[in-house]
Amino acid sequence: MNDNPTATTEFDDLLAANRTFAQQFDFGGFDGIAHAGVAIVTCMDSRIAPLGMLGLQPGDAKIFRNPGGRVTAAALEALVLGVHLLNVQRILVVPHTRCAMTKFSEVELREIIGEKAGSDASWQGFHVIPDQEAALKADVMAVRSHPLIPDTISVGGFIYDVDSGLLDRRA
Repeated sequence: MNDNPTATTEFDDLLAANRTFAQQFDFGGFDGIAHAGVAIVTCMDSRIAPLGMLGLQPGDAKIFRNPGGRVTAAALEALVLGVHLLNVQRILVVPHTRCAMTKFSEVELREIIGEKAGSDASWQGFHVIPDQEAALKADVMAVRSHPLIPDTISVGGFIYDVDSGLLDRRA
């Protein structure tokens, strides 16, 4: 067994793609603020292209992704930093249709993961979403009521349809 992680080939395809990307990379020296004043909290689902769905470009928005697109403590931390340090003026909370986090109960998901992992997963929280509409409204309220996010910041809750590409405002 080779203990040198740099000698493996499991990432070679991605590193080759990165070298191609770097040949046309033009964001060097970029200031890192959200030029369109937008922050997006959305799911980690690869069917979601956060910038593209809003007609934005790299550098326009701050993006925070997690399973289900929930406003967690870490998401709130990112939003507070975005508002006060990175020009964020508008916040979109964007879960999506056909999300895996809405399909299973916590118990079911722990059983599925435990079986696939070959290990007990009863201790792992997955924060499933039994009612996506209620969760979205609660998440938007969590952002709007956060003491470090001023009332001058616009906050909206939207469901992204992964089949049509459309956003539907719900909160």
